[in-house]
Amino acid sequence: MKQFIKNIVKTNESTEIALATLALRLPAALIFSAHGAQKLFGAFGGYGLEGTAGWMESIGLTPGYLLALLAGSAEFFGGLALLVGLLVRPAALVLAFTMLVAMFSVHWVNGLFMANNGYEFALSLLAISLALLGTGGGKWSLDQLIATKLTK
Repeated sequence: MKQFIKNIVKTNESTEIALATLALRLPAALIFSAHGAQKLFGAFGGYGLEGTAGWMESIGLTPGYLLALLAGSAEFFGGLALLVGLLVRPAALVLAFTMLVAMFSVHWVNGLFMANNGYEFALSLLAISLALLGTGGGKWSLDQLIATKLTK
């Protein structure tokens, strides 16, 4: 079990990788958690859980309430995980899946560009999530702190 945990949180310790990972983690954390807060709590001009559920139902994503709860939770809690660098790989995996669903169920038919509600923003967040899935939390993360404590 100890080795399994170390493999999940293992990260590259070079300063260059640490800076690059941090540069991906922090803005993605802000974006994901803010979008999740819109869906779950109606923060930042969002529609909240009921409104998001209704919108999801209206575009054929059912059951709307469950899917709104799952998407909002993935974004909000996944964003918080990225922010502190805790369980970054599992969070990134869930966020990547969430972005794939958003791309193909909502944005794909509109083409690439955001001006037409296209998939470019979701694609960017998918790319960031996949990069973090590969790198982990980086040198300055709770994942690294945990890995360091486990190897002592």
